[in-house]
Amino acid sequence: MAKFSALKTLLQLAQTRTDDAAKRLGMLHAQGVHMETRLGVLQQYREDYRTRFQTQARQGLTAAGWRNYQEFLERLDAAILQQEDAVSSTRERVAAGRIAWQSARRTYNSYETLTQRQIQAELQRATKREQKETDEHVNNIAARQDSVR
Repeated sequence: MAKFSALKTLLQLAQTRTDDAAKRLGMLHAQGVHMETRLGVLQQYREDYRTRFQTQARQGLTAAGWRNYQEFLERLDAAILQQEDAVSSTRERVAAGRIAWQSARRTYNSYETLTQRQIQAELQRATKREQKETDEHVNNIAARQDSVR
């Protein structure tokens, strides 16, 4: 029974680790979605700004206005590159979090299998014990009846 108690403790610990890994993966995934959304917003803003720039350029733009548009587009491009790096980094963290969760889940499943085998073995031992006791009881009754005759 001490073995079963230790196994139960390991199973509970594995469950806690699996739950923690799942929560972390969920947070990382949410962070990834946020980063991707932010990147999309920046890209859309850049496209809108570029369209405005083209419209203004067709209508006539001063050299200073042209320079301002170009500088701002360059800053937007830099922000987009930075956000793309952040998205890439977040994807790597999500992948690592998924691997950690899968590993924790495999460990939990292993302990769960061992626990089920332990329970099954205990049930088989109990069944054999009960059968042995029943057989002994029947044999004792039969022996008494034989001695009475």
